[in-house]
Amino acid sequence: MEQDAQFAAEFNADVDVEKIAEVYAEAYLNAVETQRHSIDDAVDEFASLVDVLKAQPKFAAFLGSAMISMEEKIALLEKAFANTATPSFWNFLKVVAKRNRLDILTSIFVQTRKLLDKRRKRIPVIITTAAEMDSQLLSSLSEKLCGIIGGEPVIQCVVDPETLGGMVVRVGDTIYDASILTRLKNVRQQMIERSAHEIQRQRNRFRTSDVAE
Repeated sequence: MEQDAQFAAEFNADVDVEKIAEVYAEAYLNAVETQRHSIDDAVDEFASLVDVLKAQPKFAAFLGSAMISMEEKIALLEKAFANTATPSFWNFLKVVAKRNRLDILTSIFVQTRKLLDKRRKRIPVIITTAAEMDSQLLSSLSEKLCGIIGGEPVIQCVVDPETLGGMVVRVGDTIYDASILTRLKNVRQQMIERSAHEIQRQRNRFRTSDVAE
């Protein structure tokens, strides 16, 4: 029971952080759009800070510490970023600092990426196959998935020789059923038939060439 209570507390804490991070992420994207800055550049700028936090854990720990005053944190951020950050990003950092949420900067960044993908209808898709797919087949699958999921698939390929049926398509928490997979597999069959047709066409061309000589 004690372990269950601890797990529930940790799970709820994670959910709360995700929700809070999403609020900040949406506010940041809205501010960037209002000021008509490039959203892609804004997200890249945020990513650069997250890279710094990952590379310098002591710096990240300083920003996240409850023992350090908000004024000290802002002073350090100003020294490190004020002269190089865009006004929108610098203002965003100050707001997060004043609300004592610098400890969840990485979570805010993750939610920023997710929200941007959602706004642009970019949908993460994990395709697990028994063997590695070639680029041409992957392109065909991507085109097919656009019509199925109603957005642009951002595909991550995973190779697992034990994959049943040769292919598993996961979109978020959803694994598509056999009917959808059949439609996707039809693309693969079309590719095989197309390749066979091309090989035969080349053979026929060579044979015609030989006869002409």
